[in-house]
This record gives sequence, structure tokens and C-alpha cells, in this order.
Amino acid sequence: MNLDEHAPGMTIREASERTGLSADTLRYYERIGLLSRIARNPGGQRRYGNADIARLGFVKRAQAMDFSLDEIGQLLALRDQDVDVRADVRALTEVKLAQIEQRIETLTQLRDELHELVDACRHSESGCPIIARMDNIAKTP
Repeated sequence: MNLDEHAPGMTIREASERTGLSADTLRYYERIGLLSRIARNPGGQRRYGNADIARLGFVKRAQAMDFSLDEIGQLLALRDQDVDVRADVRALTEVKLAQIEQRIETLTQLRDELHELVDACRHSESGCPIIARMDNIAKTP
């Protein structure tokens, strides 16, 4: 879609400032299909409308929720449908939630191990328990 020379719409710089995304990111999102082809003026410059900015806001929020770009593409496709998509969106979100809960469990175990190692290091009179633990893990077949 082309806009005339004086058509409304934000330049890529303005859209970048408004969304907090770099111009390269905006181009990339268009290239991979997270954004539809952005309207251009006769000189070929991109012109972003309010719907484009709203879509970019959706992408940013979904990324903050730890969805991958592929998952965000799926969510956007569902968002664009005129039917009830709650079950599909819920299923995608339940998978994401399970992944995050697994990462939290792993990080909790790591935090506890690091606390133990720091404490052991404080009370060690020789050698470094942290290095020793890493050496033992590295040498374990």
C-alpha cells in the first residue's frame, strides 16, 4: 500500500522512538511477518499507522512475557482471527507457563547451590570450594 506524499503516518524514526524498538528491529519484524508490509510514501519511506504501533506494543508485551518471536507470530495470527480463540491462546500460554515454572525451579536450585558455595568459601581455611565444585563437575564423566 502506498501513501501520498503528505499522508499521515510516522516515519520509521518516529515509530522507533514511540515504541522503543530500533529501526532495524522494525524492519526485521516486517521482514519476518510480525508486521504486515508497512505502507510507503511515493519515495518508498515507511509510514507507520496507529494499528502498526499497537501491533508493535503487543509484540513487546508478549516478549516481556517470554514468548519467542515464533510464538508471538502464532499469537498475532490468533489475534487477527474473527472467531473465539481463547482455547488456543490459553494452550500456548499454559505451555509457556510450564516452561517458566521449570526455569524458576532450575534457577532456585542454582541459587541455593551458590549460597552454599559462598558460605563454604567464607568458612574455608584453604582452597576454594567454589573452584573445587566446578572442577568436580567438569571432571565428572
